[in-house]
Amino acid sequence: MSWIFWALLSAIFAGATAILAKVGVSGVSSNLATAIRTSVVLLLVWSLVLVTRETAALASLTKRTWLFLTLSGLATGLSWLCYFKALQLGEVSRVAPVDKLSVVFVLVFAALFLNEPFTLKTALGTALVAGGAVLLALK
Repeated sequence: MSWIFWALLSAIFAGATAILAKVGVSGVSSNLATAIRTSVVLLLVWSLVLVTRETAALASLTKRTWLFLTLSGLATGLSWLCYFKALQLGEVSRVAPVDKLSVVFVLVFAALFLNEPFTLKTALGTALVAGGAVLLALK
């Protein structure tokens, strides 16, 4: 299956996550809610790794891989903590579009740090995503 299939599934699950999280964070600390969610993710993913017998690859991971996966995990954790706090304080229909400004940051960071092309098409798409997020975030 192509990357687009998995990316679309990711978007569907992320959309469901926003709704489920908004309901789940009601009446509970956003940090506790994030911890519970993270624990479920941890169990799910390690179960998948164990079932597919992918643990043998752990021994071959480089220090660089460990460093960047650790940094990515820290960024994910901080993102989730901030997201749950925003959901607790705001409307999901306004929080989620602002959260999706991550697309804008990804495109800029990819150009700056990974030397991916930032073409006119990329710039226009970036502007549209940013504009849409701002438009949806405003009341």
